[in-house]
Amino acid sequence: MSKSKKKKKPIKKILLIVLLVLVGFILICVGFNVYVSIKANKYIVADKSEIPDKVDCIIVPGAGLAPDGTPGAVLKDRLDNAIKLYNEGVSDRLLMSGDHGEEYHNEVRAMKDYAIEAGVPSENIFMDHAGFTTYETMIRARDVFQVKSCVISTQKYHLIRAVYTARGLGLKAWGIHSGFHISSAKYLVLEAREFLARIKAVFSITVEPPPTYTGDEIPISGNGDVTND
Repeated sequence: MSKSKKKKKPIKKILLIVLLVLVGFILICVGFNVYVSIKANKYIVADKSEIPDKVDCIIVPGAGLAPDGTPGAVLKDRLDNAIKLYNEGVSDRLLMSGDHGEEYHNEVRAMKDYAIEAGVPSENIFMDHAGFTTYETMIRARDVFQVKSCVISTQKYHLIRAVYTARGLGLKAWGIHSGFHISSAKYLVLEAREFLARIKAVFSITVEPPPTYTGDEIPISGNGDVTND
């Protein structure tokens, strides 16, 4: 046997091992996504008639601001859906959760202003200034705002992870998806991001790390103006 043939065999073995590892990784990722979807889907409903009781609040996760400081297109869809659910009597409290990590980027203030302009009383709107991720939104809803039950208003692509995370942290959570007025290209990017984020969500629920900020308890049953900045 020539030396060149001997060299080819180890290379083929290495390539085969790499391929098997890659296939295994993909299967594990798909498995995690299927698991999260199965856990969450039965709590994602079409409308309020499928929710057993009135819930403590409607949670609106942040989704970014437009250049002028108002809610961006994705966030507007979430807010419009939440305001509709509020008006239908799903809950008399809104919890706006987003990023206020910098002085000049106040996502939750923009969210609250949007809801006030739509007719929701200021005292019924709470702001979570440190809802930097879906996980932090849900764990702070539980520990800081003392939420026990909720409806989550977000797009369908995000709702699976949001409901899974909330339920995994012990909240009685349901999801009603909002509209989705963005391009199909951006939708594919967001779906790809969710594929990986759902894997992270499983580990977050298993380990349950503390959020970036904790803070004093602010019961959702109280006055939302105490969260004003």
